[in-house]
Amino acid sequence: MSAALYPLKFKTIYKDKIWGGHKIETYLHKDIGGLPNCGETWEISGVKSDVSVVDGGELDGQSLAVLLEQYKEELVGKKVYDHFGNIFPLLVKFIDANDDLSVQVHPNDELAKKRHNSFGKTEMWYVIEADPGSSLIAGFNREMTEKEYVDALNSGHIMDILNREDVAAGDVFFLPAGRVHTIGKGLLIAEIQQTSDITYRIYDFDRVDDKGNKRELHTREALAAIDYKHYPEYKTQYEPEKNETVKLVKCPYFTTNVMDFTHNTTKDYSGLDSFVIQVCVAGEYTIEHNGNAYKVKMGECILLPKTIDKVELKTTSGFKILESFIE
Repeated sequence: MSAALYPLKFKTIYKDKIWGGHKIETYLHKDIGGLPNCGETWEISGVKSDVSVVDGGELDGQSLAVLLEQYKEELVGKKVYDHFGNIFPLLVKFIDANDDLSVQVHPNDELAKKRHNSFGKTEMWYVIEADPGSSLIAGFNREMTEKEYVDALNSGHIMDILNREDVAAGDVFFLPAGRVHTIGKGLLIAEIQQTSDITYRIYDFDRVDDKGNKRELHTREALAAIDYKHYPEYKTQYEPEKNETVKLVKCPYFTTNVMDFTHNTTKDYSGLDSFVIQVCVAGEYTIEHNGNAYKVKMGECILLPKTIDKVELKTTSGFKILESFIE
């Protein structure tokens, strides 16, 4: 007989990056284990090379892949399981950019399937903390053709055609597959994305690693992946509200809301045919379910299986949560 599902935490997967820094340790208070440049943590992942493992409770040590095979729609919902099968559809990360990331783009589902037998990579960023003067790149700053893009890249003027945005804590950016982008120096970000690790690196500021080697670029592969259109607005506009659930992003791949609460609240997910992921980006709270308490603090994530219809969120100091699911 299978163990009853409960709110699930997972062991953090730490990633050293050439551009990584120390905010994951100093701001999110995570134990990075001596990594010199911890740039990413993967909090919930079904990517085959890095599948998350349960941390605590009766299912401690079980991988997310095994849970999905065993519990199926009980874990993720019938519609989600029918569509994705034994692949968990979302990847949740924290990203600490001590330097600019490479300028990059991700393929859409069609191209990723054709080239890599993978999902594409649509993602969103929520800025947790930003150094003064921080910025990022999302899209182009004018209408672009493939030829104009290639000419700018080859002539060393790629940065001149990209849209740069000043950034502050609380800013949100939605990045559909095909949008050229990079996270800028000084930003700590929570990222919700499709389950994919396919990145086409376009430009890397001519950086070299500790052996003097430049990182691989994917110039040719990127051409068919890029959306060359110019959009009037790249930053997601929303009105923050205390003690309300505010929608940030809704797309075919995920819906993400922000909850900024100063007091206890109840969440009823009975009408939702999906799992729910809560990412705590400020404060802390306790989930009460079936007589058990699960504490969640800033920098932690928790997965609520589909079988959990209602939870109590209790707090003494307040909390801010990103709440994601698939509609």
